[in-house]
Amino acid sequence: MQEKEENQKENKEMEKIVSLCKRRGFVFAGSEIYGGLAGTYDYGHFGVALKNNIKQSWWKKFVDNRRDMYGIDAAILMNARVWEATGHVANFTDPTEDGKQFNVMFKTQVGAGEEAATSYLRPETAQGIFVNFKNTVDSFHPKLPFGIAQIGKAFRNEIAPRDFIFRVREFEQMEIEYFIRSTDWEKYFEYWRGEILDWTEEVGIDMGKVHELEVEDGDRAHYSKRTIDFEFDFPFGKKELLGLAYRTDFDLKNHKLEYIDEEIGEKTVPHVIEPSIGVDRILLALLASAYCEDEKGGEVRAYLKFKPSIAPVICAVSPLLKNKNELVEYANTKVFAPLKAEFGRVIWDDNGNIGKRYRRQDEIGTPFCIVVDFDTLTDDTVTVRDRDTGEQERIKVENLKKYIQEKI
Repeated sequence: MQEKEENQKENKEMEKIVSLCKRRGFVFAGSEIYGGLAGTYDYGHFGVALKNNIKQSWWKKFVDNRRDMYGIDAAILMNARVWEATGHVANFTDPTEDGKQFNVMFKTQVGAGEEAATSYLRPETAQGIFVNFKNTVDSFHPKLPFGIAQIGKAFRNEIAPRDFIFRVREFEQMEIEYFIRSTDWEKYFEYWRGEILDWTEEVGIDMGKVHELEVEDGDRAHYSKRTIDFEFDFPFGKKELLGLAYRTDFDLKNHKLEYIDEEIGEKTVPHVIEPSIGVDRILLALLASAYCEDEKGGEVRAYLKFKPSIAPVICAVSPLLKNKNELVEYANTKVFAPLKAEFGRVIWDDNGNIGKRYRRQDEIGTPFCIVVDFDTLTDDTVTVRDRDTGEQERIKVENLKKYIQEKI
């Protein structure tokens, strides 16, 4: 009985998140006006903004702020021999209900007519990195250890896509292949374990809902000597959020790629540590972490408690009344325009009364709402309302940039 009640509670929470995502322009069902297509979703304006903030945060930490990382953006379509060499053509399968093995790669044709060649939509971004290992080494001459990072789409013909954007047929990955000497793998495995946990906390994931699962022999991918799955308590249960794998030298050996290690003066095949993170799953975990309810004015209020650094909108600017030209002019030219130029993630909201605007911005996750009223016209102060507490304070217009900058 208790388990049934817990499931109902979890399902209700998930329904609320899915409903909010559609209502506020985060995520829509793919091809919805034609009945949809299972396992596909479209991201609306605020969903795109949140995804971009996630990706920019990851790229800044793991590429821009490092001296040992090189970026790449490899093609989605690749020569079919890539997937033959890695074993995907023969082994990348899931069992169907009746027990037959089904290859989950999307097959396509490159070219026309009888000359068309078989190709696949990539099921992972990793191989785009591995096949460009030699190009990166020849261009930049990196010394071990070093990494190659990529953010990109991958595709899997899932037999049973489910749980909103958790398991889909088209998704986005943020992956690093970190090349090391074989003797150093345990040291760098622990190092990357700490790095990805730090980033996960930085973006605002509830770390009390994150758990580590040591993947046992027989359950790991065939190329992995050690794998940790970092799981998250989603409303629909504990599921994989991201992974960390020691891929040994499996991929580079299969592609017959080597590296001249100048420090030891010989050719070698580097080993690989792979932190792999799904953008869509991180976004869903962020929504689940940020979703809150409380009571304001005798009504239940839903809001997304995003960190200001990751929120799709930093602040919303409103004239108290949209039919008063003096308020609109002041709000537009002296508040909205300068903040928009400074922070980018600033929106204009004059739809409905102030209470409705606050509720709308709460559901978007906007940390601050700024209102220009008649007092503003005489003393150049505005009301700044905090999303989480609902508290308001008067701030000088000339101090707004500094005020917001300190908050984020």
